[in-house]
Amino acid sequence: MYKVDLNSDIGESFGAYKMGDDAAILEAVTSANVACGFHAGDPLVMQKTLTACARRGVAAGAHPGYPDLVGFGRRNMKCTPDEEYADCLYQIGALKAFCRANGLVLQHVKPHGAMYNQGAKDAALAKAIAQAVKDSGEGVILMGLANSEFEKAAAELGVPFAAEAFADRGYLPDGSLVPRSQPGALIRDVKAAAARVVRMVVEGTVEAIDGSVIKFRPHSICMHGDTPEAVEMAKAVRAALERAGVKVTNLKEVVWG
Repeated sequence: MYKVDLNSDIGESFGAYKMGDDAAILEAVTSANVACGFHAGDPLVMQKTLTACARRGVAAGAHPGYPDLVGFGRRNMKCTPDEEYADCLYQIGALKAFCRANGLVLQHVKPHGAMYNQGAKDAALAKAIAQAVKDSGEGVILMGLANSEFEKAAAELGVPFAAEAFADRGYLPDGSLVPRSQPGALIRDVKAAAARVVRMVVEGTVEAIDGSVIKFRPHSICMHGDTPEAVEMAKAVRAALERAGVKVTNLKEVVWG
């Protein structure tokens, strides 16, 4: 039987500003990537989000990003590997404390936005992030783009790795994501997204924007929580997977069986 984890980026509200419908998203996913205060989120939001995860039985992961609240962590920054390591370790440590306070064990770490995209192609940055994950505690999984530098860095350092694919993002022929500034970056058709995800999990392939076929086998599927169709898409993807006989379960069970 095929198995896959469903994840979403949540806890991205900040002070008086609300982002996404976290409560509804948590009804459909098995893992949550919780913002740690750098690109989004704040201490109170982190606490409330982890409480909600514990209540719903959803596994929690840290979602560290660049210190860029204004740009929502989606603007590239020229950080050194040492800075990247320290920023990630700082954010992971904060989220881990909130996990412990809510009776949860930190399951994984998934970088956010520009940090994710830059690290996927930059070996030094990927290794710095993987090292922060390793130093944050035994058994914490690094989640990153399939067939990226994250996978290589995790293997080199002996860090558990989960290959991630995206339900709502377009792919370039090299397996990277289409930049949000370009046409085809976002997939808003719920039925099309659900069909793509089933193909990813069952066949191990996805079609790039030029029609070429990319091969990978994802451990987890991301559905962004900040788009208008996020909740509908999350429910549709899960239903389509279950109809296809795929077991939707937490990331640890997928990675370790």
